[in-house]
Amino acid sequence: MANALLSIQILPRTPNGESVIPYVDRAIDVIKASGVPYRVAPLETTMEGELDKLLAIVQEMNGAMAEMGCPSIISQIKVYYVPAGTASMDALLEKYPDGQ
Repeated sequence: MANALLSIQILPRTPNGESVIPYVDRAIDVIKASGVPYRVAPLETTMEGELDKLLAIVQEMNGAMAEMGCPSIISQIKVYYVPAGTASMDALLEKYPDGQ
């Protein structure tokens, strides 16, 4: 069972000032490859899992941005942590399953 939700907005500074969209897509690919449940939203992506694993994914996302040539990256994160319990996107979204 997951003990944390982590939402991230990654803001890479691109090497030549180009669009960040391909970079953000690569960051989402890192999340997909991790196998954790996730949900992409307009301004951030939320992942569900064990806190240590989620933080490692954030580190991998930043590494992917560096490998793509980004001279700097801002990663804004929010963490919902339940040390002795369960954290679930479904439970928090139960009242608003379609986002409205």
